[in-house]
Amino acid sequence: MTEKVLVSKAGHAGIITLNRPTALNALDLEMIRALSQTLKEWASDDDIALVVIRGAGDRAFCAGGDIAALYADAELGPVFFKEEYELNHLIASYPKPYVPLMKGVVLGGGVGVSSHGSHRIVTNSTRLGMPEVGIGFAPDAGGSYILANSRDRLGYHLAYTAVHVGAAEAIDLGFADFYVTDDKLDELVEVLASSGDVTEIEKFASDPGESFAGDRAEMVDVYSADSVEETLKRLQDLAEGKPDDHWSVKAAKKISNHPPLSLKVTELLLERASVGTLGEALTTEYWMSLNMRQDGDFLEGVRALIIEKDKNPKWSHSHLQDVDAGAVLEILDRRGPNGPKF
Repeated sequence: MTEKVLVSKAGHAGIITLNRPTALNALDLEMIRALSQTLKEWASDDDIALVVIRGAGDRAFCAGGDIAALYADAELGPVFFKEEYELNHLIASYPKPYVPLMKGVVLGGGVGVSSHGSHRIVTNSTRLGMPEVGIGFAPDAGGSYILANSRDRLGYHLAYTAVHVGAAEAIDLGFADFYVTDDKLDELVEVLASSGDVTEIEKFASDPGESFAGDRAEMVDVYSADSVEETLKRLQDLAEGKPDDHWSVKAAKKISNHPPLSLKVTELLLERASVGTLGEALTTEYWMSLNMRQDGDFLEGVRALIIEKDKNPKWSHSHLQDVDAGAVLEILDRRGPNGPKF
C-alpha cells in the first residue's frame, strides 16, 4: 500500500508530503499520527532548520478530514478529533519554522495543518475554506480561532457561508502570509533546503492582488452585525434588486440553505474564540465535534451531501429563530473527562 505521508530530509529541510491525491489528501487517523510523530522527532533534530509540508498532486494541499470514516464509525470521533487538534496545537507552537505550501484546495482540517504554521504560503491555485457549517457541523481544527480573529470580522463570511476564497482573501483574513505562484514552488523548496533560511521566501513572494474584488467595504458593514440573524437580514437588504451573481445574493442564499443549528453554534463558537487562546478554542471545538455528531445535524448533512449525495438534507430546525439558546450551549458546554490537553 502506498504510504499516505511521505517524509524526507533535503539539506536543512524536513519535507512532508500528504500523499493521498485521489482523496484530495484528506487526513485519516493514520496520517495524523504520522504527522505528529514526525514533527515531534524533527523538533529536536539539529540537522533540520525548517519544515516544509505540501500535498501530492496538482489539485489539493488537503481537503480536510476523512468525513466518511467519521460518519461510519461512532467510536472514531473521540480519538480522531483529539489527536487532530493536538496536532494543530503542536504546529502552532512548533519551535522551528513551519512552511505549508497551500496549493489547490485547502479546506477544514487542511487549514488545521497549514494555517497554524509560522510561514504560510498560498498560490494562484489556492481555494481555501471552512465548509463545516454546510454539512451540519461547525468550524474546527482551530479554524474558529482564525475566523474569529480575522480583520473586520470577515472570517464570519467564510464561517457562515462556507465559501472558498483565493490567495488574497486568505492573507487578508489571517490564514496565510505569503503569495508565491505555483510555478515557483519547487525552486523555493530547493532554496529553503539549501539555505535553511525562511527569509528566502520573501524573494519569491509577490502581491496577490485585491481581497474580495471591490466588495470588501460592503462586506465589512454586513459582518459587523453581532448575530447571524442580523447578518442575514443585512445581506437580504443589500441583495434586493441586485443581479444573481452579486456577492450578497450568493451569500444570503448559502446561509439560508445551511442548518440553523450549525449557524447558531458557529456564532457562539466564534464569539468565544475571539477572546480566548487557540488551546481554549480547540478544547471547545473538541466537545462541539462530539456533541454535534450525537445531537446536531452532522450525520444528516454527511448522509445527504457526501454519502448518498441526494443533496436534500432534512435539518433539525427550519429557521434560525427556532433554535433554542440552551441547545447551543449544551453542544459547546457538555463535556466529559477525556478531552485534549493543551
